[in-house]
Amino acid sequence: MTTMTTPAADAATPPQSAPRFGGARSAALCLVGAASTGAGLLLPAALGRTLDLLLAHSPATRWVLCCAGLVLLTVLLDAGETVLGGTVDARTTAWLRRRLTGHVLAVGPRAAARFGPGDLVARFVGNASQAGTAPAARALLFAAFAGPVGGVVALGLIDPWLAAVFLAGAPVLTLLLRGLARDTTRCVADYQRVQGRIASALTEAVAGHRTIEAAGRARREAARILRPLPDLSRAGCRMWRVQGRAAAQASTVAPLLQLGIVAVAGLLLARHRLSVGEVLAASRYAVLATGIGVLVGQFATLARARAAAGRLDEVLSEPATAYGDRRLLPGPGRLELRGVTARRGGRTVLDGVDLVVPGGTTLALVGRSGTGKSLLAALAGRLADPDAGEILLDGVPLRDLSHAELRRAVGHAFERPALLGTTVEDAIALGPRPLSPAAVREATRLACADDFVRRLPNGYATRCADAPRSGGESQRLGLARAFAHGGRLLILDDALSSLDTVTEAQITDALLAHGTHGTRLLVAHRAATAARADAVAWLDGGRVRAVGTHARLWRLAGYRAVFGDGGAA
Repeated sequence: MTTMTTPAADAATPPQSAPRFGGARSAALCLVGAASTGAGLLLPAALGRTLDLLLAHSPATRWVLCCAGLVLLTVLLDAGETVLGGTVDARTTAWLRRRLTGHVLAVGPRAAARFGPGDLVARFVGNASQAGTAPAARALLFAAFAGPVGGVVALGLIDPWLAAVFLAGAPVLTLLLRGLARDTTRCVADYQRVQGRIASALTEAVAGHRTIEAAGRARREAARILRPLPDLSRAGCRMWRVQGRAAAQASTVAPLLQLGIVAVAGLLLARHRLSVGEVLAASRYAVLATGIGVLVGQFATLARARAAAGRLDEVLSEPATAYGDRRLLPGPGRLELRGVTARRGGRTVLDGVDLVVPGGTTLALVGRSGTGKSLLAALAGRLADPDAGEILLDGVPLRDLSHAELRRAVGHAFERPALLGTTVEDAIALGPRPLSPAAVREATRLACADDFVRRLPNGYATRCADAPRSGGESQRLGLARAFAHGGRLLILDDALSSLDTVTEAQITDALLAHGTHGTRLLVAHRAATAARADAVAWLDGGRVRAVGTHARLWRLAGYRAVFGDGGAA
């Protein structure tokens, strides 16, 4: 099979490649940060020289102006660093979210099944924002190191003994930074995982808020959602303890080093090896050389970004659906399943299913709950892939079809359709190709939805958010969308379940009469719906137990039991 690179394939690039995005801005940020550090390193020398000239009663105007210029330059560079840093963070975060969105949509339902909607939202919102700070933090890391290194070099230029005092304590500072980076990454990862658990529980509760309210379990659900809070608190406390301990250790070591440097500088001043101005410069360089606080902040930011990037990598490691480049030849829409096996949650839902749906016919899928009807419908339209076997449409394996060809050929309607788009007309027209207003209205009439759409405040131009509708009306709009885009195979996954019997009969008549040359696969829960199909496939125990007309299968007690005592032929 020949495969094509899809847009989603690019989304599999790990977040660590984010620093390459906006490289020009990152480079500019690095240069601005380095320039700001350079100006900060020049200022103590200029101040020291100015002080020596003033004490000697020599002209110092030029040096005073030089100091003022360096201060002004530092302020301007710091402002530029802030603006550039914020810009790089925002653009990188937006880039990561676009990549994640494309990849999750390309992966399809597997992403939500593995991670859960709430956890995915937490990764999109919080983790992408934290991972997006990595490029700016890395760009400024050079400047953060340049300050202490430059301070040590400057101390050495003033007098080697000053640099020696600092270097004696440098290993301690190095160990502090190393331990901080290691411990912070682990603590932040734990904190982010607990956040994801809370987000998943909250999303589930929001989706089922009516059930929760009807059961009078709001308080219990709130307690369930917030149950991981102690774990979150412990992870947060560990994170802040790590950073607090590192800051406390640094605030102990750094002043001792500064005091040692100033004390040695004082001794050298007493021996007339240093001037007063050089002692002033040495005291300032001692602060720069022991500037552990800046490094601690940069390492903490990078540690949080690294932990967040790891959570994004988990999403991006889920393989996206690959498509071929074949096209369909003209055909009636014959659907064939050969030895299809599908597993979900460690359970074999479909086991070696063989099924043929002749082109231009309607096949109803019937079976008890959990027998795999919806999964088979998803496999038939390649909204999911089987673990074994293959599915063919007019003799071409679905895996070999290009994405555009597949979506033009297969239409779907669902039990709970998602109405995406600004207006009702946009929601119905959503599909692989643009539709004219006339085509939208014709499809809406076939779905028996035209009357209630016209009664909306602005008819077809009503915003979806402002269009009150029942479950049955939402299903009719989903059916209208499926009818509008047609295709040689139309799959209805329980898309008639919320309709009253009269409307269901009208839509079923339209379904069977509309698109005579198309094939229809219908998940049916009502005997009346199955009776209208050309044939019925009875699923039981993960296999196709029988295929035939509803009237013939009705003679079997097991088949009648699928519909319960109320089923009628």
